[in-house]
Amino acid sequence: MVHIDYWIAALLSALWIMLPAYIPNPAAVILGGGMPIDGGRLHADGNRYLGDGKTVRGLLLGILAGVLAGGVQLIVQTQALPAFLPRHTLLSVLLLATGALAGDLVKSYFKRRRGIPQGRRWPVADQYDLVAGALLLTLVGAPAWVMANLTLPVLLWILVLTPVLHRAVNLLGHSLGVKDVPW
Repeated sequence: MVHIDYWIAALLSALWIMLPAYIPNPAAVILGGGMPIDGGRLHADGNRYLGDGKTVRGLLLGILAGVLAGGVQLIVQTQALPAFLPRHTLLSVLLLATGALAGDLVKSYFKRRRGIPQGRRWPVADQYDLVAGALLLTLVGAPAWVMANLTLPVLLWILVLTPVLHRAVNLLGHSLGVKDVPW
């Protein structure tokens, strides 16, 4: 039987690993606006490529926010970090932050192809797009880092935590008037 401390360490590792990926989406919502990435252009299916909610400023500032959060982690881990927590690298931080919003953009593209309007729920995809994008880009760009740090218990915690955090942040954003919908 696995000791409870093992699962707590895996939980804390999951949060530590994913922080640079969890920050960009809400930061893009708060800091975004302005010119849409797709420039308002329509796909051959008559729908927007991405929609007004995906802006150049949101993308850049969202990634920057994730990188800044990861930068704080890089500084903290040089001082005092429990031995069980994985060590980020500048590359892992950049890939996780960028991948999170890349996953969101890919999801939005396919959401529009299915005719799902901006703001409408797309269960599962809305919660896990950032995880898929962040982990896939990091796996491609820093496979040794992923293999060394992403254990099965950590991955399980990421899969459990992500929809909970996603819902909590969206409810907070809606109550603050930053998001039009609470999902």
